[in-house]
Amino acid sequence: MTDSARGTAGLWGSAAALVGLLVGQLTSAITGPASSPMDAVGGLVIDQTPSALKEWAIATFGTANKTVLLLVIGVAVAALGWLAGWLQRRAGWAGAVLLAGLGVGSGIIAATRTTASPTSLIPGMLAALVAVLVLRWGLGRLKELEDSTDSRTAEPSRRLVMLGGAGAAVGGLGLLAVEGTVRPATVGRPPFELPTPRATSTLQPGLETRIPGLTPLRTPVPDFFRIDIALSIPRPETEDWVLTIDGMVRNPFTITFDELLAMPMVERDVTLTCVSNPVGGPYVGSTRWQGVLVADLLRRADPEPRAEQVLSHGADGFSASTPLDVLLDGRDAMIAIAMDGEPLTRVHGFPARLLTPGLYGYVGATKWLERLTITTFDEAQAYWTYRGWGERGPVKTSTRIDVPGNNLDAGPTTIAGVAWATHRGISKVEVRVDEGPWQEAELGKDVSDDYWRQWHLPWDAPSGTHQITARAVDGDGEVQTSAVQDVVPDGATGYHVRTVQVG
Repeated sequence: MTDSARGTAGLWGSAAALVGLLVGQLTSAITGPASSPMDAVGGLVIDQTPSALKEWAIATFGTANKTVLLLVIGVAVAALGWLAGWLQRRAGWAGAVLLAGLGVGSGIIAATRTTASPTSLIPGMLAALVAVLVLRWGLGRLKELEDSTDSRTAEPSRRLVMLGGAGAAVGGLGLLAVEGTVRPATVGRPPFELPTPRATSTLQPGLETRIPGLTPLRTPVPDFFRIDIALSIPRPETEDWVLTIDGMVRNPFTITFDELLAMPMVERDVTLTCVSNPVGGPYVGSTRWQGVLVADLLRRADPEPRAEQVLSHGADGFSASTPLDVLLDGRDAMIAIAMDGEPLTRVHGFPARLLTPGLYGYVGATKWLERLTITTFDEAQAYWTYRGWGERGPVKTSTRIDVPGNNLDAGPTTIAGVAWATHRGISKVEVRVDEGPWQEAELGKDVSDDYWRQWHLPWDAPSGTHQITARAVDGDGEVQTSAVQDVVPDGATGYHVRTVQVG
């Protein structure tokens, strides 16, 4: 077999694999996102990836980490398809077995995940069937060409090569089109009328109009960070949504979305922080939330005395372990249905999510909420605690320097940023330039102990390279620690330091 024939066989293998995968992805639009071959394999990869590697991916790619994973899966499928084409040309059957195994395997993975449905096998099976048919047709044409001429010198016809290339292009570009259009289409707000809350919150005007570059007091919903394990956004609808409260309770029950809307609602301004947020990082946001207090539901369920935690489950297979005493200590932990005065978007947990002021999201902010199971820490572990992260996850006192940037002109300027110690509040922020004394910054409006505070300090910047350091003091008088710790196992610590070049 000539080099050109080998290349053509590999090209047809890649085309077969990508076209089969495209068919599987399109089929999952009917059978449900949980049945998607790429999502099933990607979800398994996420579940099995060590925490350190996950944190590297978040730090390196940010909220695009899932897009990168899907691209890697696509490239891997194309590469395995190339191998399948080469094997099929040599052994006559091995390549078809490899492609069939990939498709069937993805279907089995989808069918065995926690988000599986009765139709989860179908896309993977169809992907396998189409991939094998395309491979056999293409390699069959190549063999016919060689049989009709001298196999040692026969070159594949230009038409056959072009067809293989076209197949690979259709598969690859089709996947990009599907992933680029179907997924973003799920980010909107499904319409329903929000009930009037019994208690509202008036957010005071902030400093954002006076200091360019300073984080707004309220984070716009499109800019609100998203960190979760979902490759495809779950799409529950309000008419089908049911929340189950069970476990160590004397009165287990279920509640529909209409019943949830009929309960007394509250509106609160709360800052939400991801445990993966590095010192000075972007994975923190603040907005107004509306929902039903979790304590009202828990009191109705009547937990048993030995219960310790509420294990919340989301439609994406995620779970969080929230200490029961935290949910009952009077804070405004809620089943949220709205943010910034509008129903939750799909990416932020529609139709309902858990929100617990004072805790990192991995233990208190389950999206696409489906179940609250009251249990003990010994009897059940959540998604991240099972992987070695801390059980309780209280938010640590932190501050971030927003301005100035890394390069500025000499002369009067402003150092400014935000600080948070959710559920304890911020009482002071101090700033130091180089090795100078700590200077107290002026704080912005105090919305609540559950909300971040803006701060700013005038600075007459001299020419040269300077280091700006900031630290916060919480409402209890505790100074933010200078000890440097990574995000694992329960949140990063240390001062935010920014190096600036003043011209």
